[in-house]
Amino acid sequence: MTVDLEEPAVDEPGATTRPRRRRRWVAPLLVLLLLGQMAAVMVVTAVQQTPTIDEPVYVGTAVSYLEQHSLRYNPEHPPLGKLIMAAGLVFAHPKLDPAFRGNQSLLGRHVLYEAGNDPYELMFLARLPMIVLTLLFGLVVFAFARDLTGTAGGVLALSLYAFSPDLITHGSLATLDVPAIGFLVTAVWLTWRARSSRAYLHLGLAGVALGAAIATRMSVIPAVPVVMLLAFLSVRKQRRSWMTAVATAVGVAVLAVAVVWVCYLVIDPRLRFLTPTGMPEIHGLRALFVDLLPLPEPYRDGVRIQFGFEDSTFQGFLFGRLYEGSLWYYLPAALLVKTPLGMIALWLAGTVAVLAVPRLRPAAVYLLVTPALLLGLAMTGARDFGSRYAIFLPIFLAVAAAAVVTVRWRWAHLAAGLLALSVAVSSVRTFPYYLPYANEAFGGPSRTHLLLHDSNVDWGQDLGRLADRLRERYPGEQVWLVYKGAGVPSAYGIDARNPLKAQPADVHGLLVVSDSSVAKATGRLKSLLATSGAPVDEVGHSISIYRRP
Repeated sequence: MTVDLEEPAVDEPGATTRPRRRRRWVAPLLVLLLLGQMAAVMVVTAVQQTPTIDEPVYVGTAVSYLEQHSLRYNPEHPPLGKLIMAAGLVFAHPKLDPAFRGNQSLLGRHVLYEAGNDPYELMFLARLPMIVLTLLFGLVVFAFARDLTGTAGGVLALSLYAFSPDLITHGSLATLDVPAIGFLVTAVWLTWRARSSRAYLHLGLAGVALGAAIATRMSVIPAVPVVMLLAFLSVRKQRRSWMTAVATAVGVAVLAVAVVWVCYLVIDPRLRFLTPTGMPEIHGLRALFVDLLPLPEPYRDGVRIQFGFEDSTFQGFLFGRLYEGSLWYYLPAALLVKTPLGMIALWLAGTVAVLAVPRLRPAAVYLLVTPALLLGLAMTGARDFGSRYAIFLPIFLAVAAAAVVTVRWRWAHLAAGLLALSVAVSSVRTFPYYLPYANEAFGGPSRTHLLLHDSNVDWGQDLGRLADRLRERYPGEQVWLVYKGAGVPSAYGIDARNPLKAQPADVHGLLVVSDSSVAKATGRLKSLLATSGAPVDEVGHSISIYRRP
């Protein structure tokens, strides 16, 4: 048996096309069904989950944009993602006390729980624009894969995107990871389209999309020269001169910079901004790089803060081991746990096909270089906090996976379909607990907390579910709570005491502990857990409940 990696033969001249025309409705229907199920599960997730650790800061900052036109808060992240959240929050008419003074964490707490707003309404309206964006980026993935491999490849790519637990999780949160990478993959797709038609229009739009990406999250900055290179290659494909290609690539970067400036000026046309106190000191090439960025001073201060984070030391947790610092293999290991097995197989097969099929090889630069660069940089980062730091892989590699449909092997399409079906089944089985997802090889979401921590499993999202569980199963019992999150337990009806401020002998009743705190337990909490036996209950695969006599 042989495998032919060439493009499938086209229809013979004179062959009837009537059956194919009759089936034209199949692809739009599949796209609608895939995005419809993704929308449904993201909305359910958004409604059921209470604020994760990062969300209150972003929501509070978005409200300050609306009410005060202030750039004071959350300078470590650019404003576009929070402006998009504000587009949803405006319908709630959120309140913010003009006399409020405090840091960005206190701001988020104030807006959600102290200013007279409805925290459920605010969180849903902040998350809703992100859900819409995530669905639109799904159309980009479909279109990109269809341009490369045809409609069948587009549907395969979209199915991997729509059933990705990581994308469902973070696409339904008011956070910045998915929007930034979604804008980036849009920019890359537009540079690819510029190879064949309307080069300057597509490259102009690519510059805008690239600007939206770096105006959402600073971790995308390393991709700017890559997109410039792709723009250069696309212009050269049109047989234009080297000088024209270089000028066009520079023009893409100029448009991106302009988008960033516009985002800041929309908030405050006068760019009133005071450099935050306690700014980290950076030196050498990093300091020179920041000084040369043609971007607003608040943006450059944000880059300085990000460099300061990378100079810090954090705790990590991997496969039951608590450690200081970072591990270069943390992200690959986390992805191995957090990615459906069928998806991993299709990523690998698609990457091989992109490199092996002659007509797809030019696309390898567009599809593989950007995620490879971002993954390499993320693996050397200081923060081992979650697979979300590699959220670009399920987006870019979904498109690459579509290349398997070009393999002229008798069982290739069937194998790809079965693998995609296994992804869908694995994803549906974890509903509605997508954040703590782990694939079947690692025991599923109920065991994720034994392997990973933080945004992989427990990001503070289940405070509302905990309130329901305590009310339904344990009414009137004494509750001792160690909660890792940004929510306020009392706002959800949880009356609990802190066991870390009491003598161990006085802690009786229910001991409720976030699983990330269990993973990193030391001192008094470690002693309490050691004398509490096995958990008697769990909530959302992220919070454990113990009973102490």
